[in-house]
Amino acid sequence: MKHYDIRINGLVESSADSAVIVVSIAPDDQERAWIKDSFSLDDYDVGGTLDADEVPRLESSAGRLFLIWKVPESASVSNGVELGISTLGVCLAQNRLLLVRASGDAGFIGREFRGVQTAADVMLALLLRTVKHFVGHLRAIRQMSGELEKKITTSMENTHLLQMFALSEDLVYYQDAIEGNAAVLSKLRGVAGQFGFEARQLELLDDIVLENAQAARQASIFSVVLSGLMDARGTIVNNNMNVLLKNLTLINIVFLPLNLIASIGGMSEWSMMTAGMDWRLSYLLFSFAMVVIGWGTWIIMRKFIDRNIVRKR
Repeated sequence: MKHYDIRINGLVESSADSAVIVVSIAPDDQERAWIKDSFSLDDYDVGGTLDADEVPRLESSAGRLFLIWKVPESASVSNGVELGISTLGVCLAQNRLLLVRASGDAGFIGREFRGVQTAADVMLALLLRTVKHFVGHLRAIRQMSGELEKKITTSMENTHLLQMFALSEDLVYYQDAIEGNAAVLSKLRGVAGQFGFEARQLELLDDIVLENAQAARQASIFSVVLSGLMDARGTIVNNNMNVLLKNLTLINIVFLPLNLIASIGGMSEWSMMTAGMDWRLSYLLFSFAMVVIGWGTWIIMRKFIDRNIVRKR
């Protein structure tokens, strides 16, 4: 648990007694008890801030604002790029701000926190930074999608295609989180006047609503593009494989008659068995026998295949 106070140049860490901002990361039982007593929260509220699947919401009562807010996690790279969504609990009560999350850090670094004067300013700055964080990740998703498309055009494996599927899935969760945050912002805009928000704060809140709406629109467009062209990208991979098989088949066709001629010409055992016969006649009879056997095999296989087709029908 960390405590911060508001200064002219931003936020600085302070003692618990004078702190205006309280940040709690993965609180233990003792810290949960303090949070509930200090900000009039119950077990359901505190548990919601630590649940990654909690739906964004806003509750306002008795001079207290409580938000469940979705924030993007920092991207991690292992076998592929992993983008996640986490939950942040925000409580504004009596000009004090509480932030609770299961992991990570609040990190009050950025131009959004310059010139903050009250706890409400810090909350709005945090919401604005979250929206910009989402926009930054959407741009990264678009860049990664473009790079994967270039690799897929020459790929004959499913690796890049699976990465594209994972990217599309992450984008769906991003879109859901942004739209959930939009509902919270809409409700916050409706009750902001009841909690003494100043004109400049309401103007900033309107900017946040607009920024979040643009982020939601971008996420929707990217999601439609990725999902709509997924089948086409899969077809490209299959076509690349077909081209490779075609080239291998051409190579086999080139060497097949050469192998046949070399095999027939190098049959010393056959020459020994037909030593009393003219070699031209013996080799002619052998070639004729090969043609008859090949033609008979072709007829048998065609009948077998046609019979299986009729049975399936």
